[in-house]
Amino acid sequence: MHRKATLTILFSAIFLAISSGLLYSQQTGAPARFADGVSMADVAATFTDQRISVPVKVNGGQPSLFELDTTARNSAIDPARAKDLGLQADAAAGGAAGPMVRDAVLGLPGVEIPLGSLAVSAQPDFSSVVGRNYEGTLGADFLSRVILEVDYGEQTARVYNPASYHYSGHGVSVPFTLSGAAPVIHAKFSELSGKSGDGDFLVSTALDTSVVFAAHFADAHKLFSSRMTSVSASDPEVDGGAAVSLARLDTFQIGSNTVMGTIAMFSRADQAGGGDPKLAGTIGGGMLRRFKVIFDYPHQQMIFEPGQQFRTDDEEDKSGMAIIANGPGLKRFEVTAVQPDTPAAKAGVQKGDVVAGIDNEAAADMTLDSVRKLFREPVRRYDVLMQRGDNTYDAMLQMHRRL
Repeated sequence: MHRKATLTILFSAIFLAISSGLLYSQQTGAPARFADGVSMADVAATFTDQRISVPVKVNGGQPSLFELDTTARNSAIDPARAKDLGLQADAAAGGAAGPMVRDAVLGLPGVEIPLGSLAVSAQPDFSSVVGRNYEGTLGADFLSRVILEVDYGEQTARVYNPASYHYSGHGVSVPFTLSGAAPVIHAKFSELSGKSGDGDFLVSTALDTSVVFAAHFADAHKLFSSRMTSVSASDPEVDGGAAVSLARLDTFQIGSNTVMGTIAMFSRADQAGGGDPKLAGTIGGGMLRRFKVIFDYPHQQMIFEPGQQFRTDDEEDKSGMAIIANGPGLKRFEVTAVQPDTPAAKAGVQKGDVVAGIDNEAAADMTLDSVRKLFREPVRRYDVLMQRGDNTYDAMLQMHRRL
């Protein structure tokens, strides 16, 4: 659940998309070019927690790892990466939107996607929050030209030719509308108390959390009440690391698929729906991981087919620490917040401390993703080597479920 280009930057991206006046319906562009006799291509996808990235060649150059972001209107490449590849950015081409690479072609195995232009823009917080360097983004201008199948359980991805695609699985087709460039679907939910509701949720592949409710919606429907068991949390991905609350729902229903025991996040900011007051919140990768998801923008539908993780539990962080990565190789795991009365707080961990090792494994041999996964494991005990300034100390963290 850890990307600041989520609720805070998610809102900025949607606002930019709307203010630019580039309506999704105008994004016709040249169709994808599939190799002769090919209507489907496997893509070597990389999954960082619940986020998916794919290798993309821009204008036939060396591949760059582009993250799929359903909230982004336009695909983009990092300025430093564009320079490394020798791509020429036209500062005037994008107007207020910034520099662009003209006549860019995105290449995946067996298919090329011609773009009128490719944005050149950085995401400064991406590396510290995600734990790897940012190279690029695939947005709606890519998704509108292909049909993309992502199997979160198998961690695979395929691209299909919309002209010949026919779905024959047992998934459920869910139509979507658009808020800016982002798809919005209708979903139902119920609390453990028996109270139920429904609303329209933005779908973000760039958000790791299962579901985040916007403050205005939660307040209007009195969702976050004293009857709900909740815990405090801080996530660098959400609201810039501000405090949020977590609670476990009874059910969350997409189409006829009912997910049990989802952990919902309640944000005090209204950016959980991209700032759109009509939206209940945002669905992220924590929910999508339960499915094989077909992103069928040409027919304005998403198909949800239950996968091998469909019935697995959501697991919250049990350490009480929020952690980001910085330093050489992104191997310095810094604590940005500690929640009261949690294993980390009881062990004396403070904001600004650094995780130097876990159970005799040095931080240099770990990734931010692997550290976070360890701290979501239930009923575990970890001996954590912590660093504070020039000194180190040992912290014993006895994990237990908080929800």
